[in-house]
Amino acid sequence: MGYNREDYVRIRAEYEKKYKKAEIEAGRRQEELHAAIPEVKTIDVMLARTGRDIMAIVMSGKKDVGEKVDEVHARNDKLAARRAELLLANGYPVDYSDIKYECEKCADSGFIDTVMCSCMKKALVLAGYESSGLGGLIRTQSFDNFSLDYYKGGGADYGTMQRVYTVMRSFAEGFDKTTYRNFLLFGGTGLGKTHLSTSVAKVVIERGFNVLYVTAVGMMNDFEKRQFRGADEREVNIDRYYSSDLLIIDDLGTEMTNQFTVSCLYDVINSRINNRKCTIINTNYARKEIETKYNERITSRLFGEYSLVPFSGTDVRRQKISVK
Repeated sequence: MGYNREDYVRIRAEYEKKYKKAEIEAGRRQEELHAAIPEVKTIDVMLARTGRDIMAIVMSGKKDVGEKVDEVHARNDKLAARRAELLLANGYPVDYSDIKYECEKCADSGFIDTVMCSCMKKALVLAGYESSGLGGLIRTQSFDNFSLDYYKGGGADYGTMQRVYTVMRSFAEGFDKTTYRNFLLFGGTGLGKTHLSTSVAKVVIERGFNVLYVTAVGMMNDFEKRQFRGADEREVNIDRYYSSDLLIIDDLGTEMTNQFTVSCLYDVINSRINNRKCTIINTNYARKEIETKYNERITSRLFGEYSLVPFSGTDVRRQKISVK
């Protein structure tokens, strides 16, 4: 899996804090019990000596070792029963001083043996939503709420969009470490390009991979900050455009075009192709407009290495507004 490294490091640190916090809180509650009910403290001291008592019996070399160990266990059962009785009599639940983990399956360690616990996977998915750049959008847009009903107006729109939906969903749900495919989603505004690419991002993140969503303008701003304004790696992480398992560039064509930005765009596209990293690019431009705006080095890679995915229909956002 390719979880975002920064997210993984942060979540691991959070789990270590949770684990320690749970132990500290349990210790505090135990001290409270010892102060309120002195007999409980005496019992806890005796129970804490169990390991030492059993070791002494075993090391004694006597023939009745098994019998003596059983006596220790029987003593502990009586002490535990007395302890529970004292807690209940004083208004405390029996498990008051037990360590209370948020996840009992992994005891807030994030792992069960060497396998990542489902709770940590979920935490990484949620972190992935935020670090993807999609923020709240990824929580509201998915394949399940992408409606094809808006494309039933006639003509070939419905059939086209049905095929687009099937291709993009199949790509997302089958995404793994061997996946290599690029898409150029193009068509007019409001036809669902962002919704479908967000849906792809959501599924790929949930499958445990690192997704980065950025507008073309935002990406170029980052390169300009590094090149002309002296921003360092802590302020602007350029490497993520090359290393993410899936890069989604939205609104290609809205960025200012000059020799520098075209060079940066080419470098990102070409490097990801060479390294077999998946990329989705959304644009409102038609093919001829893209060929006019960008040089042959970029267009040859877009039209030669990317699956062209045309969107057709009537502006969905306007349809939604008219219904309201």
